[in-house]
Amino acid sequence: MSRSLLISNARMVNEGQEREGDLLIIDGRIAQIGGQISAPAAQVIDAAGQLLLPGMIDDQVHFREPGATHKADMATESRAAIAGGITSFMEMPNTNPLTTTLQAVEDKFARAQGRAWGNHAFYLGATNDNIDEIRALKPNQTCGIKVFMGASTGNMLVDNPSTLEEIFRDAPTLVATHCEDTPTVQANEAHYRAQYGDEIPVRLHPRIRSEEACWKSSSLAVDLARRHGTRLHVLHLTTAREMALFEPGPIAGKRVTAEACVHHLYFSDADYAQRGSLIKCNPAIKRAEDRAALRAAVAEDRLDVIATDHAPHTLEEKQNSSYFKTPAGLPLVQHALSMALELVHDGDLSLVQLVQKVSHGPAELFSVRERGFLREGYWADLVLVDLHSPFRVVREEVLYKCGWSPLEGDTLRSRVTATLVNGELKYRNGEFFGGAGGMRLSFGH
Repeated sequence: MSRSLLISNARMVNEGQEREGDLLIIDGRIAQIGGQISAPAAQVIDAAGQLLLPGMIDDQVHFREPGATHKADMATESRAAIAGGITSFMEMPNTNPLTTTLQAVEDKFARAQGRAWGNHAFYLGATNDNIDEIRALKPNQTCGIKVFMGASTGNMLVDNPSTLEEIFRDAPTLVATHCEDTPTVQANEAHYRAQYGDEIPVRLHPRIRSEEACWKSSSLAVDLARRHGTRLHVLHLTTAREMALFEPGPIAGKRVTAEACVHHLYFSDADYAQRGSLIKCNPAIKRAEDRAALRAAVAEDRLDVIATDHAPHTLEEKQNSSYFKTPAGLPLVQHALSMALELVHDGDLSLVQLVQKVSHGPAELFSVRERGFLREGYWADLVLVDLHSPFRVVREEVLYKCGWSPLEGDTLRSRVTATLVNGELKYRNGEFFGGAGGMRLSFGH
């Protein structure tokens, strides 16, 4: 027996257009997109004029498994992501043990089986001494290679110039970089430690993780990529200065692409006064002028993707009084799409631009197969959004294992009302259905 589901009376936003109509799903895939579709045997969801979008594909999350499951795990965080309209995620390698071998990548896929609510892939992490693992990676095996060019500890900081040359020269797939120059950060830390000791005010975080630290590292990454012809994706840009490194225009034909994260598009350094270490993250949230430049760069297709860098820590860890002992990172997936839609409400992006950044863009950039678009034959990863249903973020409704959100007390103007993964309704109006059913993402044209 085939399974069919009809979404009726939707306002579909897809590939540069908005249209009203119905969408029919059969056996997990989009079977028909049209005006009025007759499907007497289908289960019906009446969208009642709400937005119907392809699900958000988040190219940067930290779900903390294995090694730090007191903070988060694949099941809890992917479930929260579904409530936020994220139907696919790509998870980072700085777990414990590190995901720096092909076997460790496959171990994560095994952990996700039957537990991840969304579709998923896992980065292979680069180190100063795993170039043979990188060379052995097959282009369709996972989303890419993650290189921490600063701001990491232990073996995941890749700071050997000859190793960087080898990675950028020999990478068989996309290279994604975290770009902050460690010597610059360390010099800034020493400068402020001389004034404040260990009790550096968190408002100085963007001066420690400074514009110069970001520029030095991101400009090096772009230079390496251009010399070697590497397919480079620079993660979580934060400064106006760095925008000059990237070309505006469509993803097709670009060898170098870049990402903005929702918190860097939403917060500014003015928010440290109220939120303090709860918004401490790397790279740091910077000036309102930088935020404005990031928003403009997203609109002109200089920045290609909007993601989260979801990175939970316990509230106890985040409220540590010492600047140096307070970990960097924020939990974000539950509210990411609503945060991104604030740019539409503010007039910085159109709806079609927004969908390009959160769905089409990551699908194109990573060559994700059969996802990221409303297309007949594609998997039905879908989200319904009420664009005019404001809600206040309260701790009692936070779904992360860590139990808090940096947005508490804020009102967001758009609400995710339903999420479908692989054609199955998984979330609607605060309720979850059917259990975890995420699939391994497939890559390649």
